[in-house]
Order: sequence, then structure tokens, then C-alpha cells
Amino acid sequence: MRAVHIVSLDGPSAVEVRDVPDPVPGPDQVLVEVRAAGVSFPDLLQTRGLYQLKPELPFVPGVEVAGVVRSAPEGSGFAAGDRVMAFGMLGGMAELLAVPAATTFPLPEQLRFAQGAALPMNYHTAHFSLVRRGRLQAGEVVLVHGAAGGVGTATIQVAKGIGARVIAVVSSDDKAAVARDAGADEVLRSDGPWKDQARELTAGRGVDVVMDPVGGDRFTDSIRALAPEGRLLVVGFAAGSIPEVRVNRLLLSNTSLVGCAWGGFLAVDPAIVADTAAALDVMIRDGVVDPPIGAEIDLEDAAAALALLDERTATGKVVLTVGGG
Repeated sequence: MRAVHIVSLDGPSAVEVRDVPDPVPGPDQVLVEVRAAGVSFPDLLQTRGLYQLKPELPFVPGVEVAGVVRSAPEGSGFAAGDRVMAFGMLGGMAELLAVPAATTFPLPEQLRFAQGAALPMNYHTAHFSLVRRGRLQAGEVVLVHGAAGGVGTATIQVAKGIGARVIAVVSSDDKAAVARDAGADEVLRSDGPWKDQARELTAGRGVDVVMDPVGGDRFTDSIRALAPEGRLLVVGFAAGSIPEVRVNRLLLSNTSLVGCAWGGFLAVDPAIVADTAAALDVMIRDGVVDPPIGAEIDLEDAAAALALLDERTATGKVVLTVGGG
């Protein structure tokens, strides 16, 4: 089979596509013929050895896929020919993936393969962050940084599915259009006075939740944008720098800083996988969750797909298409 390989820690341009043996599924694994593989920020970090998971070189990256079942263990609920989406730790950027049945799900008929590859990581992260960690309630206001990206658009749609009002923050007019199409109620520019505008939009109260996959120099203003008892959800650091916070700001405003590491939590509470998938299924049926795809790029051009994330020009979800998608 053909598979993307990270062969050195020199960034996206150093990845190669190689012929490798087909995977042999274990007793509890589903063998998936991949039609689309998601491209995520951890994949980009791995090209430079900056992610916490550091496999021995060379290795096949890729957390999430959608495709068709080739084989499945008895009692798994899957059979050859089923359309599925799935996630594992590695190996998704390939023509075949052996993945645990526990992290494999039916692909709803409303979604294309590319959209299925957009769901597992971004939408599970968004739901975990907003619901499990952020305790978001219907009627609250969520401000989303990086709102045109994969995690950002997922957050907009999940928050709307919960019944929240969403204020998106983006860096360009093109990205503003993406955020609006994803369902944002209001869109602000990150190069403008977004903190003050967010307060104006909430009659001076501030927002209940800030979803921040960006980090960097906007972090302090995110705290200042919070309403009393507001929660700032720390999801990642796409801007590159890890911010520091003076905790007296939290004390004086009765606000909370909340870490949201979905992947690391799966070992703590494995049941959250199935619970989140069930909640997302309802939102998909209701038409609230409809993953926007920003780019579909052939597996052979994986370096170009990773470069879109590296250059921060990606909107929606970037996916690799495999075998015609």
C-alpha cells in the first residue's frame, strides 16, 4: 500500500510517500480501506518532533480517517463494505488502516468521506472541551479563536448544537466568511478591538466561555473578555508561543482557566468516546454539524496539505483523498 512517512524532523517538505506492506489487523481491530485522511495540527508538529508523541523515524502520521471496512472482528458490529470513520494514534495517512473497533463509528449517510475524516479529532475535541471541561449551557455565549480552522469551525457547530450564541474571531475577511458559513452569530477580526467588541455584544457583561486553540499574545485579553464565572478553555498553541497568566486576574474576576486535552483524557475515561459520538450523531441528524472542508488534496501531495497548516492559510478541515476519495 501507499503511505505517507515522516522521514526526518525538518517540517512538511520532508515527508515522503512510500510503498509499505499492508497492515495486519489484530483480534480487536477493524481494517479500513481509507478514502480520506484528516490533516491535523499534531501531524504538523510531528514533522518537527514537537508533539508529545514521538515515534521512532520513519513513521506514518494521521489520527483520523473515513473509508470502507475491508474486514472486522466478529461481534464488533461492523462488516465488510460498511462506511465508517475512525481514529487511532498513528497510521491514518495511508491506503489501509488497522484501528480498534472501539474507536470506529458508522459514517452517517449525510456525510461524505472527506467530512467523516474531519469529525473524530476536531469535533470530539470541541465537544469534550465545551461540555466535559467547559460545562457549557444553552443560552451562554462562546467566543472562538481561530474560528475558521478545523477546531474552530467544529467548535462553532458543536456550541450551536448545545444552544449557545457564538462569537467568532478570525484574521481575514475570507476566514470571516468561513466562520459565518459554519454558523457563527457574530464575527470579529483578531487585528481589531475584538475584546471590547465582544463586551459590547454582551451588553458589557463579557462571554461565558472562550475556546482558544491559538494561544500567543491574545491570551490575556481572552481572560479580560470573560464574564464573571467565565471559563477560558486552553486547547492548543497554534500561534507557536505558550502564554503565561497572572493568576490574580482569575481571582479578581472569579474566572477559570481550564485545560482541555482530549487525547490524553481517553485513558482516564474511555466511555467518553462512545458518549461523544452519540451526542454528535444527534447534531449531524439535526443538520447542525456539517463539517466544512477547506481543501481535498491527493495522498501523494501530503507535503502540500501539511504546508497549508504550517502557513496558517487553511480554513475548515484539510483532508487527504485516497483511492479517488
